[in-house]
Amino acid sequence: MKRTPEPAISVRVDPTNPGQFFACCGLLELADRLWGGAEGWFEQGAFFARPIDCDDQTERSLGSLLRAVAGAFVRPADPEDEASSPIEIPSPFDLRLDWWKDDRGGGKQLKVWAGSMRNVRIAHAMQSVLHWEESQTGALFDYATVVYDPAEPDNKVEPFYFDARRGSSAQPIDIGFSPDSLHMTNLAYPAVEFLCLVGLQRFRPMPTETPRVFDYYTWTIPLATSIASLAACGLLAHAGARGFRFRSAFRTDQRKHKAFTTATAFARSPR
Repeated sequence: MKRTPEPAISVRVDPTNPGQFFACCGLLELADRLWGGAEGWFEQGAFFARPIDCDDQTERSLGSLLRAVAGAFVRPADPEDEASSPIEIPSPFDLRLDWWKDDRGGGKQLKVWAGSMRNVRIAHAMQSVLHWEESQTGALFDYATVVYDPAEPDNKVEPFYFDARRGSSAQPIDIGFSPDSLHMTNLAYPAVEFLCLVGLQRFRPMPTETPRVFDYYTWTIPLATSIASLAACGLLAHAGARGFRFRSAFRTDQRKHKAFTTATAFARSPR
């Protein structure tokens, strides 16, 4: 019987939280680029990742990965577009994020921010928290804090609303009023927000017949990044796959800003 490889990193994950799921995908993407190859998998309430080349003695830990990510400060590809410019994550990752401009591949449907929200500012603020040692643990996705703008430390920054714990509490239909309309500021989950932004570049949920409703799948066997992206949208069937369905729901009365909601597990074979 083949032994599951020892992971280099592991984080607790709630698979019904789409923000956490795609944050795992983002973590795998960044590890793959930093380590020159990585594979990941889900098992028993956690996500694991390891380098493909185990002979290299370079440190491969969650802390070293997050420090490298936090040190590669994001920058806009188009400084004139404060709201939705593509985002560049420089060396050693050399990654361009622009999925929210992808109409053909469905990325545009997943964009949750709008109006005065400045995507690069939000990304930079969420990324900056990854420097903090207290966030560099297996409870990375549960680390919550009020996030401030590194360029203007007195100014709070609201998240994208990828994390379902934040998104579900922002629905006017659920709580009777719109927190955004009252300019309320609550705790954010910065690692989830930033890493989900990264993960959606390669990993996309499968659209359903219902507008703004999507499916995604976990996988339990170690998969390289390029193959894992197929498993995530249900195109790679295997016995351990689990399906989840979520909405990108409107969270303001103006029906512009959206948020990812908690997903529902379903027992259906991947396509």
